[in-house]
Amino acid sequence: MKRKHLLTSTLLFAAAFSLMLTSCKKDPEPLALASLTAGTIDLNGATSPSNVPVNPTIVATFNVEVDPATANATNITMVQDYDDAAIALTITVAGKSITIVPQANLGTGTLYQLSFGAGLKSADNLAITPLQRTFTTEGFFAPAGAVAHFTFEDNANDIIGPWDPAASGIIDITYTASRKSAAGKAATFNGTTSLIEVPNGDLLMNTNSFTIAFWVKTNSTGKTGNHFVMGLAGWNGIQYEIFGNYEGSKFAIQYEYPGGTASEDMWFPANADLGWKGWTYAKPLTPAEMIAKLKDNWYHVVYTYNAPTKVGTLYFDGVKMKSFDFNLWDATDNKSKITGLKYAGLPAGNQLALGFIQSRTKTITDDWADYSNPANQHFKGQLDDIRVWHKAIKENEILLMYNSEKP
Repeated sequence: MKRKHLLTSTLLFAAAFSLMLTSCKKDPEPLALASLTAGTIDLNGATSPSNVPVNPTIVATFNVEVDPATANATNITMVQDYDDAAIALTITVAGKSITIVPQANLGTGTLYQLSFGAGLKSADNLAITPLQRTFTTEGFFAPAGAVAHFTFEDNANDIIGPWDPAASGIIDITYTASRKSAAGKAATFNGTTSLIEVPNGDLLMNTNSFTIAFWVKTNSTGKTGNHFVMGLAGWNGIQYEIFGNYEGSKFAIQYEYPGGTASEDMWFPANADLGWKGWTYAKPLTPAEMIAKLKDNWYHVVYTYNAPTKVGTLYFDGVKMKSFDFNLWDATDNKSKITGLKYAGLPAGNQLALGFIQSRTKTITDDWADYSNPANQHFKGQLDDIRVWHKAIKENEILLMYNSEKP
């Protein structure tokens, strides 16, 4: 009888213990974000950070394991705030963590929103409550995708691309205070011998759509004649010059059509009008207004060429100054067939010269284009934040960039 009671007691205890274990087992937890970081920067705090690098590796860590099949571009998205452009992402999963990497550098000084949608689920098939986090990238605003950027912070290096000048290609350059303290320093040119030679400049301009942007300030003290601000074999590539009377400036650029190239000036004088072939807009600045902008004053220059529309546009300080349209040339004219920009200078002279119309390896052989003569039209003044894109950036981006960077 005692054995029977003992067996019954044991069975009852086992059943109770089993029931207790069953009742103590936790229900699966819904997916929830535990942390979100870009390196050491917290993206999940109460304050949205403003110092995120343009090439971040973002790690999202959750409370439970993630279903990898749901961690995709439908459920995890990033958009650029000012134009709602979607950012292409590479997404990988490891247990409780998701690593998110933009497939191209983000724009500087730009607000982004990272979103996790309801389709993102745990390994137990429980969805996350949708959430968004925002962050701003470091620096002044600039559109994403630049291929080169020269900041002149005590050197002439390209901070994002392969266009660093050789030490022998930097002559008599000093680095002095730029347009405002937050802009750091600028390259200063003495008007007689200063020069920076950027290698493989042809690769900077051999593209269909194109944008170049930079800050420039002339120094008129003791200066006579034009300022050759920059040049890639002059008009055989791309050049920018400011007239000696400060009543205008121009780009001269070589463009490609099937079977050849042709040069076209983005010429912008004071009192500009539409009396020239292809011009579609010209802002009529008076000589006094043009001088006030170009003489001894920091101003922002942007030139864009949009290959699909065949339209070139010039901006000063975020405002459109002039535009032309190659579609307005006669159908028999090769300029109506332009596809993009193309270097047409000598292969040995393919350095982009900052401070003169061409490098010391000459394409233009005229005496006035000889760097070695200090009386020629060397640039005197300062340059800063030269950027190049192989796309035509948008008008709202140009204005945002100017407002972010202006003195």
